Amino acid sequence: MKRRIKLPAGAPSGAFSVLYADKADRLRALLEIAKALNEERELDRLLQRIVSEAARVVDADRGTLFLVDNDTNTLWSKIAQGVGGEIRIPRGQGIAGLVAESGTLVNLPDAYADPRFNPAVDHETGYHTQTLLCVPMNNSRGDVVGVLQLLNKFDGVFDYDDEELLMALGGQAASAVENALLHDEITQLFEGFVNASVVAIEARDPSTAGHSARVAKLTLGLCDVVELHGTPSWQRQKFLPAQRMELRYAALLHDFGKVGVREDVLVKANKLYPRQLELVRMRFALAKKSLEVEHLQDCVALLKASAAPDLIAQQDVDFAIKVAEIDAVLGIAEAANYPTVLQAGSFEALQRGAAMQFPAPDGTRQPLLTSAEIEMLSIPRGTLSAEERREIESHVSHTFNFLSQIPWSRGLRRVPEIAHGHHEKLNGGGYPLGLPATQIAIEPRMMAIADIYDALTASDRPYKKVVPHINALRILGDEAECGALDGELVELFCQARVPELVFGTAITEGRRISGVF
Repeated sequence: MKRRIKLPAGAPSGAFSVLYADKADRLRALLEIAKALNEERELDRLLQRIVSEAARVVDADRGTLFLVDNDTNTLWSKIAQGVGGEIRIPRGQGIAGLVAESGTLVNLPDAYADPRFNPAVDHETGYHTQTLLCVPMNNSRGDVVGVLQLLNKFDGVFDYDDEELLMALGGQAASAVENALLHDEITQLFEGFVNASVVAIEARDPSTAGHSARVAKLTLGLCDVVELHGTPSWQRQKFLPAQRMELRYAALLHDFGKVGVREDVLVKANKLYPRQLELVRMRFALAKKSLEVEHLQDCVALLKASAAPDLIAQQDVDFAIKVAEIDAVLGIAEAANYPTVLQAGSFEALQRGAAMQFPAPDGTRQPLLTSAEIEMLSIPRGTLSAEERREIESHVSHTFNFLSQIPWSRGLRRVPEIAHGHHEKLNGGGYPLGLPATQIAIEPRMMAIADIYDALTASDRPYKKVVPHINALRILGDEAECGALDGELVELFCQARVPELVFGTAITEGRRISGVF
C-alpha cells in the first residue's frame, strides 16, 4: 500500500510525494530505480536521477551527491539540491567527509545537536537542516567513490529501513556511476582515436586540413534544420543523440581511405607531376642546345666553303625560327599543364611537339613531347587522368573497408555505411556503387551536400580557386536540378543559411577565411 502527503512549503503547487507504506513496496521501488540507473549512461543526468530517486525512496526533502576526487583528496558536490554553487570539502571533514573517510553511514535525528555538523551551507542558503542521513557509495571493490546525503525526512526521523534502503541504493548508484565514468572514458578514448585518424588524413593531404571537421559541422547543422523545419519528404525527421554521434563520426572519417591513395595523386595540383614537367623543360632545353650545335656546325661549314654572307644570315634566321617554335610549344605545354580548359588550337600545338624531333645524346632522334605527356596535358577538366581519378575515387572503398574493421557499438554500427555513401548520387551517377536514390539514406545525402559545399569554398586547395559562397550555392542547386543531390535538402541548406548558422558569422560573396567563415 502507498499513501500520499502534501509536500512542505516551497514545493510546486499541488505536488505530492509518494510514500511507501511497507518495505516490500520500497524494495520494489528500489529495484526499479536500480534498473533505471543502470540504463543511464550520461553522467550528469545519472547523478541528478540518483539524488532525486534517493530523496524519493526515503521521503526526504532534498539531497546532495558528493563524488570523491582522489587526486585532491576532497569531495565535491556534483549535484546539490537547493544550492546554487559547488560545495567542495576536504575528505575527513564535515559529515560527508567523515562518511567518505570511514565508509560508514551517519544518521542524525537532530543535526544542530551534533558537533560534527557544519551549518555553514544552511546559513548561506537560508535552509534549516533538521534530520540528516548520509551513506557511502561503495563500488564493487569496496572503495568509496561518493557520498549520498539526504536532509529532512517528511514524517519524522530516518529509521533503520531508510538506512538499509539508502545503503543499497548507494551501492547501485556507485556501480552506475562507475559504468557512466567508464562509458565516458571509452567515449573520450574513441574520440581521441577519431581525432588522431583525422590528423593522419590531413598529414597525407595537408591542403585539405580542416575539411573533415567542417564537413562534420555542416552536416550536423543541416541535421538540425531538418529536425526544426523538415521537408516534404523528410517530415518530422528526428535524430537521437546516438544517431548524431554516428553521423558525426561518419563525417569526420569519410575521407580516411585517402591513406590508401598515393600521396602524389592526392596532392596533384597540375596535370603533370613536378618531376614530369621538369623533364619536359630539360628536354626542350636540350633540343634547343642540339639545334644550336647543328646551326654552328652548318655555319662553320659554310664559312669554310666561302659561302655568301646572305646564305649564312639565312642560317641564322632559320635557327631563330626553329628556336621560337620550340619555345612556343613549351609555352603552350606549360599553359596546358594548369587545371584549366585548353584554349583553341592548343591540342594541335601539342601534337606538333610530338612531331618535332631532336637528336638525343645517344644519337637517336626523340620527340619533344611523348604521347603520354600529350595525353596528360590534354585532360579536359581538372588535373587527373581517368586512371588517377579512379584511384582517388577508391578512397571511399578504402574508408568503408577500414571502418568495417572497427567493432562499432549498436548505436554506431551504421558509421561505415554512411561514410561509404557520401559520393553516391541520386541519379545513380555516383560512386563507388552507383546506388539509386531509393538506396541512399538521408545521412549520406546531407553529408554529400556539406562535402561539395566545403570542397568548393575551401581556400586552401592548390589545384583550384576558391568559389564564392553564392556561386557554391548555385552549383549545389545545379547538382540538385540534374538529380544528383537531394533538391529538398539543398533548398533547406540554402534557405536556412546553414553555413552561417554553423560558423556563426555572415558570409559575404568571395570572402572566406582559412578554415572558417
